[in-house]
Amino acid sequence: MDKEIRVKRGAAYGQSRCYKGHSGPVTALADKLLGDGEFKVLATGSEDCTIRLWSVSTRAKKHPLISTLHGHEKTLSLLSVAWHKPSLLVSISKDTKVKVWDTMAPPSSVSSSCVGGTHLNSSGPPVAIKCYQSLCYIAAGSEVTAIDLRTMKKASVLALRNQRILSCEMLPSEWLICTGIKDKVLLWDIRKSQELANTVAELHSDGPVALLHLDPYKVVTGAPWDGQVHVWETRTGHLVNTLSCNNPVKSAGRSTLSAMAVDGCRIITTGSSTEGSLLHYQDFLRSSVPVASSGKEVSKFWGPQEYDDEDSDDDH
Repeated sequence: MDKEIRVKRGAAYGQSRCYKGHSGPVTALADKLLGDGEFKVLATGSEDCTIRLWSVSTRAKKHPLISTLHGHEKTLSLLSVAWHKPSLLVSISKDTKVKVWDTMAPPSSVSSSCVGGTHLNSSGPPVAIKCYQSLCYIAAGSEVTAIDLRTMKKASVLALRNQRILSCEMLPSEWLICTGIKDKVLLWDIRKSQELANTVAELHSDGPVALLHLDPYKVVTGAPWDGQVHVWETRTGHLVNTLSCNNPVKSAGRSTLSAMAVDGCRIITTGSSTEGSLLHYQDFLRSSVPVASSGKEVSKFWGPQEYDDEDSDDDH
């Protein structure tokens, strides 16, 4: 890990910015920029237990650091911008302590910019965070907890008994949460109460599901030692395709999977094999033959998607 943050900009990535200031490796980036209008701010967290706010404006190129937020005692794990108020930043550290910061507070009042806090008392480290409306969903240990940011009280808890969450993706606008555990993925409908059977689907895996993507059309799962990613239909939980992460020309030997990124019809995976490190990019945007069953298309994974979970996001 590095103490610097490098941001590449422009269609051809011809411009780049480097942000320096943390005294320890950077461990967390906010899921989107803070603020609205022209004034945008990047938030980062570090092993030095601080959060730093950086201006992304070209006018502040020489002095981009706006302020440093102190208050956490452990390494920062995750950062998320509040959905209902884009000046609020939610942070959680490795000890599962949650804090909410008003990033528009004057720099002279950094000590008072923390406007709320709570402690999850989780059995494991945090693995995912997502804000939607006035709620913040946090996956840690064997639970996904929804916190009301207006009161800092727990609004709901989704508990996986005796199962540690390894990965988690959330789609609150569709009332869905997806959790990866040691041998499968569980897709949950969070509209139903804890007392009801609120599992939408169980997606089985040959190994621990450490890599996960969720959108309204598909769930994409990956296990480190599998060397493949599996594509499932969100609505039904049916497996619609399995994509190899091996080199298509030199496919001899077993490969491992270390990272995955999905954007609409594009998938990038990284891993290793006997050939060395692998970076595999697959783009199905112009695919003329959809995944089909009995002549009928069963997945929108292959077609253009116009989906936006949050009005200001561009993720698919």
